[in-house]
Amino acid sequence: QVHLVESGGGLAQPGGSLRLSCAASGFTFSNYAMGWARQAPGKGLEWVSGIYSDGSRTYYADSVKDRFTISRDNAKNTLFLQMNTLKPEDTALYYCARRAGSTFLYEYDYRGQGTQVTVSS
Repeated sequence: QVHLVESGGGLAQPGGSLRLSCAASGFTFSNYAMGWARQAPGKGLEWVSGIYSDGSRTYYADSVKDRFTISRDNAKNTLFLQMNTLKPEDTALYYCARRAGSTFLYEYDYRGQGTQVTVSS
């Protein structure tokens, strides 16, 4: 059974940093591309970043480019999102998600419960 558990959210000041983690279990983590999405109150789901199964390729939404960095540790079955220079508009519930295959050609098929990130002074 696929299980994705996010952690690392919390309250940060504008300009600050947070690092999100996603612990994966129930599947061979190194075989699947992964990603992060977020949903702010009253808004739709935004896919902010993704990474190939082997980490060789990444993508970022324009809204987070040059501020967020996605990475993974396949030995520890963990996905990360380093978020720097945080802005109030980054406030959202952040989800970890799995694609159905190793590249961005596959759709997302599982998502975790999310971790809340709030950016406020």
